[in-house]
Amino acid sequence: MITLHDTLALEAIGLDVYRSRADPAFEGAGSMFGGWTAALLLSAVLKNPAASGSASAVTVNFLKPIPFGSDLILSTQRLGNGRFISHWRCDLTVEGGDELAATALVVLVNRFDTEQRTEPQMPEAPAPESLAVFRPPFAFYEHTDTHYVLGQEWFKQSGTRSLIWSRVASDYPLDPAQLAFLCDVNPPRAFYVIDGPRPCPTITLSLYIYASDDELAACGHDFILSDTIGTRIGHSLAGAKSNLWSRDGALLATTEQLQWIKIRDAKMGV
Repeated sequence: MITLHDTLALEAIGLDVYRSRADPAFEGAGSMFGGWTAALLLSAVLKNPAASGSASAVTVNFLKPIPFGSDLILSTQRLGNGRFISHWRCDLTVEGGDELAATALVVLVNRFDTEQRTEPQMPEAPAPESLAVFRPPFAFYEHTDTHYVLGQEWFKQSGTRSLIWSRVASDYPLDPAQLAFLCDVNPPRAFYVIDGPRPCPTITLSLYIYASDDELAACGHDFILSDTIGTRIGHSLAGAKSNLWSRDGALLATTEQLQWIKIRDAKMGV
């Protein structure tokens, strides 16, 4: 079975430039899944020989749908750096095209030990092994183990909160690319408000990683728990915030994103 890491392979084709392919195995609703795109952009930055430090912040803007099966060009650039922190940009285009399809800003940090404190508390949740696997009809879910504690009743739920155990279906230990992928597995918050299926693509997402690379690796291939709630839904937009927890209660990362609620179109059947 193809894995997420298989599809994130990058071929260097020039100075700070890489080629990849939009594998249909990670298609979302008609184009490539946003979490896969975020993981690919981050992977390109981390592959750059000049990159140093742990991935700590990733902001992705989705400009155009990425057709599955297309060849992709990723251009990376270090925007500036200090002694411990460096700022990077990665632009993604479909090969043969001139317009950007997605772009990311990435912050890498060379970390050291400091005092620690976590304000949020991990919510109580039954073990993922005690819950049924939930796989909506999108290709990328076939490569994701997803178990809902709360929020499985799309279009029928009174609130916007979901609580989901998820992991990438592979033997690779958890890493920043997987976190970038998993932070987008949560369904659009509009699904808990609108009265039926409708495209709700992500416009932009930000991921903040607090766990060190060693802490992520220590999670192995275990599930993470995403606690997600909507912020505000209306005027064509829907916002969401998530806390991502390890099974032993460590806050690994937080994420926030903004989605576009498309107008219902009778001609399209949505």
